[in-house]
Amino acid sequence: MAGVSAGMLTAMSGVSLGGGAPRGRAGKLALLGGTPVRGKPFSAWPIWRDKDDQPIIEILRSGKWFRGWGDVVRQWEARYAELTGATACLGTMNGTNALLTALHVLDVGVGDEVIVPPYTFVATISVVLMSNALPVFADVDPETFQIDPEDIEKRITPRTRAIIPVHILGGVADMDRVNTVAKKHGLAVIEDACQAHLAQWRGKHVGTLGDLGCFSFQNSKNLPCGEGGAVIGMDSKLMDQCHSFTNCGRPYGSVQGGGGNARLGTNRRMTELQAAILLAQMQYIEDYAKQRTENAAYLTSKIEKIPGISVRKDYPGTTRCAYHLYALRYFADEFGGVPRGRFLEALRREGIEVSGGYGPLNKEGIIAGTLASKSFQRAFSKERLDAYHRDNECPANDRLCEQAVWLPQYLLLGSKADMDDIAEAFWKVYENRTLLA
Repeated sequence: MAGVSAGMLTAMSGVSLGGGAPRGRAGKLALLGGTPVRGKPFSAWPIWRDKDDQPIIEILRSGKWFRGWGDVVRQWEARYAELTGATACLGTMNGTNALLTALHVLDVGVGDEVIVPPYTFVATISVVLMSNALPVFADVDPETFQIDPEDIEKRITPRTRAIIPVHILGGVADMDRVNTVAKKHGLAVIEDACQAHLAQWRGKHVGTLGDLGCFSFQNSKNLPCGEGGAVIGMDSKLMDQCHSFTNCGRPYGSVQGGGGNARLGTNRRMTELQAAILLAQMQYIEDYAKQRTENAAYLTSKIEKIPGISVRKDYPGTTRCAYHLYALRYFADEFGGVPRGRFLEALRREGIEVSGGYGPLNKEGIIAGTLASKSFQRAFSKERLDAYHRDNECPANDRLCEQAVWLPQYLLLGSKADMDDIAEAFWKVYENRTLLA
């Protein structure tokens, strides 16, 4: 099929290609012995610049590596609070511990239930289980990949204490409807924004729209420091509780008490080195975000007309998407029944980094094992646990997990020519679909 023209493709596929047409060198699939579209790797991530070394070296030489002896964590917290419009920010050792902190401070614990989506990283439910609470799954909206607000209310019971909307892949959950349900039932809202740095809902940053918001700065994130996390919020007294809890329960702000420690706490502090890396990375976060947004729009214009490809959509209230992952759904019937795994492998052989994303978290093995433990058997009745296992179905998410295709965020930091390579690979696989079955 080398040298196939846009007109020939139109006749073959029955669609008008318009601006999304490939550059006309489809050829033989690399998977079948042809030349790949792309022969060079995409840019590495994270990106570090030599000019940012000095603050790290100064901290190393000072020996002031933990926040009690230095001031870098506090500087970064002030910067991140300003960036997000939050009243306060607290740095933590990672995003998982940010979520654990939020759950604890909002008094989610033994015998409680928390509404969560099934399309998320396992940490979203592991923190609930570690709090001896039950993660109750509300199904997803497959168009946006976000938790379905219509399904949340159906999952509420007298034990429900909180909702954790996850702004997955850098998109934004429908916070208007989530907050409406939460307010109606008196529930706390903890935003899992671990993948959504700089994302906004109606002009406000995610993480500031519920009671508390949690972020991750793990190596793959749009704002990375290897490992790191944060809790942000608009309620200063609630944030004081978070600060105290993560610093061994020591007094902080409005949290005071005699005898040394003001409350029960633990050590979940961010280090000075983590904060210094974040301060360096924050110099570029806006530029990177704009580049991802521009390239995502360009890439979408190039592939959205391919039959069997449906690019993830945002709710109308989303005024900024973070694009931690560029995601779409793959419909095999439009590709002659080619399984998604075969489709993904064909793209990889063309030099494009892709994956199939998450599996159905509501079917994760750790759930059954944890619910069979003595602590959960004491906290919940047999009738409740039996009903949980019986009703724990999310059919829309099951389908999404079979259809999803991800491209990592750093691919969107390339040039327009890089986006053209990605689009050409998608078109090339589509043109050769009959040879893959």
